[in-house]
Amino acid sequence: MDYRESTEEMYVEIDSQSGFCHGVVNAITKAEQALASHKHLYCLGDIVHNTNEVDRLQGIGLSTIDTGVFKNLSNSIVLLRAHGEPPSTYEEARQRNITIIDATCPVVLRLQQRVKAAHEEMKAVNGQVVIYGKHGHAEVVGLLGQTGNTAIVISSRDEMNKVDLSRPIAMFSQTTQNIEKYHLLAKEMEQIIAGKVSFRWHDTICRQVANRDGHLREFARIFDVIVFVSDKKSSNGAYLYSICKQENAQTYFISSPSELQSSWFTSESKVGISGATSTPKWLMENVQTAIYDLV
Repeated sequence: MDYRESTEEMYVEIDSQSGFCHGVVNAITKAEQALASHKHLYCLGDIVHNTNEVDRLQGIGLSTIDTGVFKNLSNSIVLLRAHGEPPSTYEEARQRNITIIDATCPVVLRLQQRVKAAHEEMKAVNGQVVIYGKHGHAEVVGLLGQTGNTAIVISSRDEMNKVDLSRPIAMFSQTTQNIEKYHLLAKEMEQIIAGKVSFRWHDTICRQVANRDGHLREFARIFDVIVFVSDKKSSNGAYLYSICKQENAQTYFISSPSELQSSWFTSESKVGISGATSTPKWLMENVQTAIYDLV
């Protein structure tokens, strides 16, 4: 960190550990490589939860489609984003001669395989697979598909009543969930069950995401102002922004440089810029430039 505490001029630093995770980088790289040899490419769902990056890729030929459009495609090329897809998507592609470019994050892919194996194990003992995650999230939809959509999804301890605690349980987490909340939920269920039935919970949270918490808390504390850059539909962005806000009351959430306000800064402000795992570095660099121009 190159924080120049002694300077009396404005200083704006981008968090070196913010921005795209490896899974998103891989998906975007695969899209750019495909578009270098094809004028057009479909992507099933937003390749990343950031409108600015989606618009950039659209400018070079990437078209975002939903499942309704996908079901009517044939003889096309479709990229599957890092979040992963259920088995039904691959079967539909095979039936309609759709070429798949699979950019499923390796961490998500391993989780899918583990959930599928646990589903088979639980069927044999009248058990259940539980997924801790956000209802309707693309990754969760892909995980559900590994169980024939029979897994139980819970997003908080308030939904624990959906789970039959008298039957065996195998529990997993969406890779981007809050690690502390998941561990607390698992421990509480463990205490309630108290060894009466088999209960196995697996920590499947991506450490590249989870490990940002501690660094981000430190980063937020050493600046006068924090500008957090993220798309409003990014769950990861909302969570990481809340971490910054806890540590620094002068934390502001924006999605583009146009949302900056001069009243947030002085000519001597020390400003830190951070972003979600779905926030492109080029966007944070544009925000950095805009802050310097603003004051």
